[in-house]
Amino acid sequence: MGAAMRRIHVGNALSAFGLGFTVPFLYVYVAQVRDLGAVTAGLVLAAFAVAALVVLPFSGRAIDRRGPLPVLIAALLTAAVGAMSLGLSSSAPLVLLSAGALGAGQAVMQPALATMIVECSTPQTRTRAFAMQFFLQNLGLGVGGLIGGQLVKHERPSDFTLLFAIETAIFLLLIVVMVSARLPRSQRMAETAPQASGSIRDVFRNPVMLQLCVLGFVLFFACYGQFESGLSAYGVEAAGISPSTLGIALAANTGAIVLAQFAVLKFVERRRRSQVIAAVGLIWAVAWMAAGYAGLGHGSQAMATAAFISTYALFGIGETMLAPTVAPLVADLAPESMVGRYNSAFALVKQLALAVGPAVGGPMGATLHAPYIVTFLLFSLGITVLALRLGKRLTPAQNHPYAQKSRIVAQGAPEAVAPQHS
Repeated sequence: MGAAMRRIHVGNALSAFGLGFTVPFLYVYVAQVRDLGAVTAGLVLAAFAVAALVVLPFSGRAIDRRGPLPVLIAALLTAAVGAMSLGLSSSAPLVLLSAGALGAGQAVMQPALATMIVECSTPQTRTRAFAMQFFLQNLGLGVGGLIGGQLVKHERPSDFTLLFAIETAIFLLLIVVMVSARLPRSQRMAETAPQASGSIRDVFRNPVMLQLCVLGFVLFFACYGQFESGLSAYGVEAAGISPSTLGIALAANTGAIVLAQFAVLKFVERRRRSQVIAAVGLIWAVAWMAAGYAGLGHGSQAMATAAFISTYALFGIGETMLAPTVAPLVADLAPESMVGRYNSAFALVKQLALAVGPAVGGPMGATLHAPYIVTFLLFSLGITVLALRLGKRLTPAQNHPYAQKSRIVAQGAPEAVAPQHS
């Protein structure tokens, strides 16, 4: 791993750590500590999603024209201003504006960092690079949330001001880390960047990318969009899961990711990417069946609890397979001058799914227990079908880059592996 890639991974870990510091406590901070009520707190959470949807269509072109580093620095400065002002705001308008700034900065960080990983990797090293990114993001979020929770035990405004001040300092520290890094910008990308033209709509005119975006929407809608809304509501209402047990289930998800991320890499590298995503659909189908047993079965409460926790753990295993598969595939589908726009377009699809998922799943999970399970079981099986269909549209290099590397080495020309491709 080169020095530049190490800086990028430090950046991923620090950004996730900073967000984990505050995001889990936003509702309590706005509704109770600042006494602005549940409605304002809900609007603050919505402001994150709205801000992301506003800035992502423009961030991709900026990344392609200016490079990911200047865009990342602008995003970090925006997030730092948003975090600090959020910690000092006591009125609803200021809290909403601050949350919008923090959400916009957070949204742009991800495609900028992803594009940096693309520039510092080859198709063969990209799988492990994105696996490391996902691992560090989850570790950073978990550790940040754990430490942040210890700092705000008393729920005083000054505690939260300190929390947001630390988050601001982390974002500023990350600027120093990234500016001091010597990030290679390949000659090919340097030549194409000034010619970068077109909008994010051009990304969706690529039929294969459009197919991947549809698959991505279903992935994020059926899993990530249910974690803290529909599935948790279903667990409480249908399976009698206590809030503390829900916390254990979320910890099981993070634990599965941390333990399994690198264990699944050999499985991922030996198979076509479309087959890996199809396998994730089947694993998540089993997860939804376990959730169905937890809430609709007639076993003991202990069995229901174990089944519900296993649902979150199975989701985590699926996530570890997706992280080194989907993000590199987006990069490999992108023309050389549009890597930033492709990453931003996929991030936009993710944000849409995360906005729609809770709105649909929350009410269903709380009241329509059997239809909820059946619906998302079918969505998971749909992931498998969509992935296999996508596989028919991918080139061998896009679907299984490691097989291409093996063939080159077998032919006695390992030096041919080196060219970067985005």
